[in-house]
Amino acid sequence: MMTRSGGVPLEASISWGTRIHRSTTGIPHLSGASREAFSKHKLEKFNTSNLQRINDIPECPVFYPTMEEFENPIDYIQKIAPEASKFGICKIVSPLLASVPAGIVLMKEKAGFRFTTRVQPFRLAEWSADDKISFFMSGRNYTIREFEKMANKVFSRRYSSAGYLPDRYLEGEFWHEISSGKIESVEYACDVDGSAFSSSPNDQLGKSKWNLKRLSRDPKSTLRLLKVAIPGVTDPMLYIGMLFSMFAWHVEDHYLYSINYHHCGASKTWYGVPGHAATTFEKVVRENVYGEELLASKGDDAAFNVLVEKTTMFPPNILLENDVPVCKAVQRPGEFVVTFPRAYHAGFSHGFNCAEAVNFAPDDWFQFGSIASNHYALLKRSPLFSYEELVCKEAVLLDNRFFNANSLNLRQVKDFSSQRMIMISFVQLIRLQHRARWLLKKGGAHMHHSSNLTGIVLCSICRRDCYLCYFQCHCNSQPVCLHHVKERADYYCCGKCILFMRKDLQELEAIAQKFEQEDGIKVAIQKQNLLCETKEDGYSPYCEINFFQTPETDAKIGFCSQSSNCISQKEHIVHGSLVFQTFSDSSTLSSSIVLDDGSSVENDDCGKINKGSQANCFHRSSRSEYASTQFSKSYNKHSSDCTMGFSSVLPQDSDDSDCEIFRVKRRSSTNLVKRPVNHVTSTRIPEHQALKRLKKLHQSGESAHLPFHKEHSNHCRI
Repeated sequence: MMTRSGGVPLEASISWGTRIHRSTTGIPHLSGASREAFSKHKLEKFNTSNLQRINDIPECPVFYPTMEEFENPIDYIQKIAPEASKFGICKIVSPLLASVPAGIVLMKEKAGFRFTTRVQPFRLAEWSADDKISFFMSGRNYTIREFEKMANKVFSRRYSSAGYLPDRYLEGEFWHEISSGKIESVEYACDVDGSAFSSSPNDQLGKSKWNLKRLSRDPKSTLRLLKVAIPGVTDPMLYIGMLFSMFAWHVEDHYLYSINYHHCGASKTWYGVPGHAATTFEKVVRENVYGEELLASKGDDAAFNVLVEKTTMFPPNILLENDVPVCKAVQRPGEFVVTFPRAYHAGFSHGFNCAEAVNFAPDDWFQFGSIASNHYALLKRSPLFSYEELVCKEAVLLDNRFFNANSLNLRQVKDFSSQRMIMISFVQLIRLQHRARWLLKKGGAHMHHSSNLTGIVLCSICRRDCYLCYFQCHCNSQPVCLHHVKERADYYCCGKCILFMRKDLQELEAIAQKFEQEDGIKVAIQKQNLLCETKEDGYSPYCEINFFQTPETDAKIGFCSQSSNCISQKEHIVHGSLVFQTFSDSSTLSSSIVLDDGSSVENDDCGKINKGSQANCFHRSSRSEYASTQFSKSYNKHSSDCTMGFSSVLPQDSDDSDCEIFRVKRRSSTNLVKRPVNHVTSTRIPEHQALKRLKKLHQSGESAHLPFHKEHSNHCRI
């Protein structure tokens, strides 16, 4: 469901926004079936008659840093983590206040700032095949002032007051209304690109490192190494709510840390579950919330695939009744809320407010990143970024800093424990990759090794990123990651495989051997049974593995003849909304987005826009249906070379329902540079012809897939 562009009169936006809290008949684009999604009905599975236990939920820890402690955000968060992470979330009260209010920033510093809201059905669901929750695009476009006026009008009509009510009272009201009240829906502006931190040199908070525009790229956050900006992950997003706007139960992408700053307005109630209880949480949700027919499998990970849609809301008393630890926080303006890795959280607004959030990843995140990578692979979910790439880049930096001549002594560094986590994660990765390559060699298949092809691909089986190595059968050139080596007989038949490796792999193995000499590294990995020390089958760690060399041309033909997951030397191939390009220098990687007019936009090495260039991007939700079709057509396409003449596409498992179900994070990129791509072409259809075709197909009951014109995008970022 595409979002509409602006131009809606203020009066229409306000009156529509007020009506929607009583009836959905004012929503012009909702069908009868969609309107039914807003109707409340009694639920047997949720005991909403006794919500008093919610009052027994303990408060999360609250911290009051001094000005000195406030100097570096990641240092401070790491300091409080041993205590705070036990709760999953914590609250930090800032000693600095913004001198420029968020409203002024969004109205004056960001002239023309407008946003579109989502409509949230305000009810609980059975979570069966016939009854689940979806969020809808409202089609209404607001300025911050217009939305505040609408939200305050709704609040005053309900409570005959313009002031805010006690937090405990509104918490009870929320759960009463969502289970059996008269409110049918609310609006929420979530995932709005931008920031409300001021750029004024006089704003002390805006100048600090706690400005969320800077935090994810902090020198102590590994996300600084990502060259492609990811909205909501590396770049902050705004969350503008009204009375009872809610954020459903979810965990951060890749189990990252997150930080949320409350700029202005009414309070927010948060609920949090610590990361160590995430598996228990998912099991309770699977057994007590979701119906069996809704789950793709009966495994422990079945609930995760539904939770990831971020539309599941249920009262936390279910968690208390099943001994899942849960805490809560009431966040007010000027306060930060930090969520720790793999901590599920949910909450709602007490009235109009504006907040901002972003992700970050200190060194201790790597242990959770590894778990997330395996989890995504098990569920065949495409990653937002390459975990292997981040581990390897951090390891090289660590080696340059501490293990070369005249370098510092690692043990004299006060954050040695976090550096140790990088070493453990890196050695695990290199050991597993080495063992898998040895098994490939031993398997008897005729294999070739080409060191001239570098790049990143996604495994055609599990969607895992293959930053270091992958292999392909000569007769079926779909890339397969080395985690499937033992199953390789299922993926090739001619006995002729090609193994693709990074040119710098031997250097990385040498670094891993250095790390293993540090006390405790091998012991830590042995506990996880990942060292592969056995020599019974002839294998020894870091032994030399010799493959037959193959000419680059032959490797490219075997590599790219059928695959839509691959990347070849100086060629483009589409993955999701990103197109990766490789270079002869294995340390260089950039990404592009291909537009339907045959041009592409590219992220440069510094993540900045070149002078005189224009940045363009597309909104995934407005293109998902068209792109998914293009992907399915192109995935099976046979070609004699690496040239792929199709437009930007999405992975099969990603966002085919983005038209109606909102996604919190997008794989699109900011800071893009427009440039031509000669080998990508498409047909442009004039707007009047496109509308006629769409109308004709709609009347005949067929689906329409029309080329996307970038000038029609409502979400281009400059």
